[in-house]
Amino acid sequence: MGDGHRIYVEQCGRPDGVPVIVLHGGPGGGCSPTMRRYFDPSFYRTVLFDQRGCGRSRPHACVEANTTWHLVRDIEAIRDALDIGSWIIFGGSWGATLALLYAQAHPERATKLVLRGVFLMTGAELDWFYGGGAGHFWPELWERFVNPIPERERGDLIAAYGRRLFSGDLALETRYARTWAMWENTLASIGNGGRGGESPAEFSRAFARLENHYFSNAGFLEETDQIIRRIDRIAHIPGIIVQGRYDMICPPTSAHRLHRAWPRSDLKIIDGAGHALSEPGISAELVRVMDGCRRNPTAGSR
Repeated sequence: MGDGHRIYVEQCGRPDGVPVIVLHGGPGGGCSPTMRRYFDPSFYRTVLFDQRGCGRSRPHACVEANTTWHLVRDIEAIRDALDIGSWIIFGGSWGATLALLYAQAHPERATKLVLRGVFLMTGAELDWFYGGGAGHFWPELWERFVNPIPERERGDLIAAYGRRLFSGDLALETRYARTWAMWENTLASIGNGGRGGESPAEFSRAFARLENHYFSNAGFLEETDQIIRRIDRIAHIPGIIVQGRYDMICPPTSAHRLHRAWPRSDLKIIDGAGHALSEPGISAELVRVMDGCRRNPTAGSR
């Protein structure tokens, strides 16, 4: 990809099938084999890739030449290399953010957007998750997240963690990365009861550093509330939004705002579900949506 980055890309399904690009969350989450399960391989040509700095892409946990706009260009480079004219864009959480920004930058390349757990990259959303909002519901986990930071630095936890995640001390970075990742991963599923084990060190370090890098820079967006302000660019594109009712990481208010602003969107609120792609209700709905796209490729209009 240039800039010293190499990214991992895979294709599966039918070589001449309807193309879909899958955008993982984080930033820094990487793809997994389970992300293939939403696409009938006899119908879809599914493209997955690990975004810069994470998963099987290299250099690992690297934030240099790693911004939203680098990722948008990477998606276009993949599309061009695979000789795909346009495709369905499928993304959740940060992947939903990236899907919307890519579609707004290249509306002619998007036939439909399928989004899960909407995150609009606004200050209010970051304040909710890193400023104590979600902590009101999970006080014991919030305490575990906050306690490693001295009291004088707790007014801006993103910045405080950033100083440690980019300290240059690998052991220190890994320790704080695991705490950062645990806070998010534990809250992702509604049924875990607060039981969140530590993620592997390599995953945690990439996940935490990339998230912190992007969040510290407000997603590298060019204006406040950019996705909603530029919704006219994708007003003609159909979209389906699948949102957990009890999503603690990306509360439903963002999905609702997006749906109200986007004329051709359809919002599906899943009761009894949180944030994770693996939530049974969310997985079932996404399978239903992608199977429905086979029968009605323009579905999503109000």
